[in-house]
Amino acid sequence: MEIQPDNKTFRNYLFFWAGQIASIFGSGIVFFVLVWYITDTTQDPIAISTAVFTYFIPMIIISPIAGIISDRYDRRKLILLVDSLQAFSTFILILFFILNLMQFWILLIFVAIRSICQAFHAPTANAIIPTMVPKDKLSRINGINFLFTSFVNVIGPVVGGFLLLFFTVQEALWIDVITFLIALIPLLLIKIPRVKRLPEKHERDSFYTSFKEGVNIIHGIPGLLSMMITFMILNFLSQPRGTLMAYFIKVDHGGTVLVFSLVSMAFNIGMFIGGITTSVKKNWKHKMRMIYFAYIIMSIGSILLATTPTGNILLLMIYSTIIGVTGPIINSLYFTIIHLKVPHDKVGRVLSIDTTLSFTAMPIGTLLAGPLAYAIGTPILFLISALLVFITITLIYIFSSIRSLDTIKEIEIEEHN
Repeated sequence: MEIQPDNKTFRNYLFFWAGQIASIFGSGIVFFVLVWYITDTTQDPIAISTAVFTYFIPMIIISPIAGIISDRYDRRKLILLVDSLQAFSTFILILFFILNLMQFWILLIFVAIRSICQAFHAPTANAIIPTMVPKDKLSRINGINFLFTSFVNVIGPVVGGFLLLFFTVQEALWIDVITFLIALIPLLLIKIPRVKRLPEKHERDSFYTSFKEGVNIIHGIPGLLSMMITFMILNFLSQPRGTLMAYFIKVDHGGTVLVFSLVSMAFNIGMFIGGITTSVKKNWKHKMRMIYFAYIIMSIGSILLATTPTGNILLLMIYSTIIGVTGPIINSLYFTIIHLKVPHDKVGRVLSIDTTLSFTAMPIGTLLAGPLAYAIGTPILFLISALLVFITITLIYIFSSIRSLDTIKEIEIEEHN
């Protein structure tokens, strides 16, 4: 029997959410520490791209399955299981460091384990929200969740940087175990509602039917397929910067872990500003045009970042902030277009196809980033990548049907169904 959200479940959710924020904080620090450790010890762009690729692949494979499992089984037990596995794997990782047994291939195994845990955790935690939060509080909770998550992402790199200044890698990794214990308390004390399951045959049939309907809807809306393919290409072209930023700062600018934490913080501050901007300004006219301009600004920021004089940390921070600001604007307008153009009962299947396209491009771009950086240098790779983003978005915006998304009205979409 399903439980309707009420004030009691809402209070329980707030308790659960506070623990999850602590867990996100710990995971962010661990990610920062491991990225810097790989960068500092190998100084090899291929090793870095391999590690990031190893993180992507399990998540790509597991995510669709994880979503189904989170709908079929007890979500509280599922989160307990994956969070415990992640904390335990971190503990074993600490032991490898203490015993001086750490090797790169061993670290990749632990990166993959963390990816699998995150693939199960993210959809399960998101699926819990509507079962515990009343409808009239959903938008407020999503807004608060975004702000706190953004704040945690801003301070995470700084905390990670300072931890590595005063502690060893294995000592810094204990933060993951500590934040797990904090998040464990709410999970042990509250009840999380279970949703009603569909018969297996119905779930199987609905999956194939939904996928087919999603493809038909995308084809039926002028410009939507162009927009999705464009984003897939741009995600691919943007991967070098996202993958090799630590290497770029360490090797090309002679930066320390503190410099990397400051530049990461600047990027996340930009993300925070961009997120606030999209929250405050609710009505954006000509959304596709704004996405185009945001990509142009991102490209210019990336070009300036790639050509920054060696060791100029202030400019690196400024350009990273500019790049960060554009991300939330692009993504929020992108999903707003989908929400407005696609019938509400079919948004999920369209987004699943969109996610598949994005996840296909990102790991390929990540894997290629290392060898390319090794061959031509990171600054040149960043510069070429930024120029290709600039050229690609401009050509597609001018010559494809993507601009029609600014003129098609929602009522016209319904005629295709």
